[in-house]
Amino acid sequence: MDGMAPEKNTPSPAAASFARKVALVTGAGSGIGRASALHLARRGARVALLSRDAEELQEVCEEISALGAECLVITGDVSSPEHVEGAMRRIEREWSQLDYVVANAGINGLWAPLEKISPDDWDQTLNINLRGTFLTVKYALPLLKIAGGAVVIVSSVNGNRMFSNTGASAYATSKAGQVAFARMIALELARFRIRVNTVCPGAIETKIDDNTQREDLGKIRTPVEFPEGSIPLTRGAAGRAEQVARVIGFLLSDAADHVTGTEIYVDGGESLLEG
Repeated sequence: MDGMAPEKNTPSPAAASFARKVALVTGAGSGIGRASALHLARRGARVALLSRDAEELQEVCEEISALGAECLVITGDVSSPEHVEGAMRRIEREWSQLDYVVANAGINGLWAPLEKISPDDWDQTLNINLRGTFLTVKYALPLLKIAGGAVVIVSSVNGNRMFSNTGASAYATSKAGQVAFARMIALELARFRIRVNTVCPGAIETKIDDNTQREDLGKIRTPVEFPEGSIPLTRGAAGRAEQVARVIGFLLSDAADHVTGTEIYVDGGESLLEG
C-alpha cells in the first residue's frame, strides 16, 4: 500500500477550489464512484449521484450529508438516453449548474473465449461502458458549456496498456474506446474551456467482480507466475478506490487546469509487468 493515512472528514484549506461547484458521478454507489463522490464532497462540492442501485446511492448520500455537503440521488441506467438526459434536467432544476463529470459507471461483463461471447453479451458490456460514457458526456454538455468544466472518464489498464487478461475482449474493447473517445472530445471541447482526461486503474478493491462472469478461461489463458505478485509497488496487493479518487480529484481541480486529452495509470506498475 502507499502508506498514506486515510482521508479525514474535515475539508482542508486546499480544498476550497471545489466550493460552490457541482459534480456528477456515475456508478456512484460503490467502488471508485463512491470514493470519488466522497472525495469531492470533502473538498466542498455538491455531488449528484447516478446509478441503478437506489439503496446504495442513498447510503452514499447519507455519508455525504454527514460531511456537511449536499448531494442528489438519481436512479438511472447510463446506457439509456432518456435516463441520462433526465438526470441532467434534474441537476439543472436543483442546482442550475454542472462543473465536473466523473464518467465511472461500468461492468466487467462476460469474460470468456470469443466463441462463447454472444452478441447480447458483447452489447451489454459496450452499452454500459462505452455508450454510457458517450451519453453521460453528451447530455452534460449544455450545462458544462455555461462556465466550462472538467470531465474524467474512468477507463482501465485493460485494452490500453495490458492485454494479458485473456477472455476480456468485450471489456477491453470498451475501455480502449473510452480512451479514444476522451482524446477526440478533449480537442473538440477545449474551445468551450472543458477539459477531458482519463484514469486507467489496475486491480482495485471494488465490487466490480460482482457483475463479472467468467467461463472456460483456463482453456485460453497462458499461465504466468509473478513471484512477488503482479503489482510491483505493493508486492501484489490491490489498490484502493480512494487512491483512484485522489487522482480524479486532481484532474478535476484547478491544479490540472492545463491538462486535457491524457491518461493517468493508477495501477502500482501492474500494467508495466503484465502488459
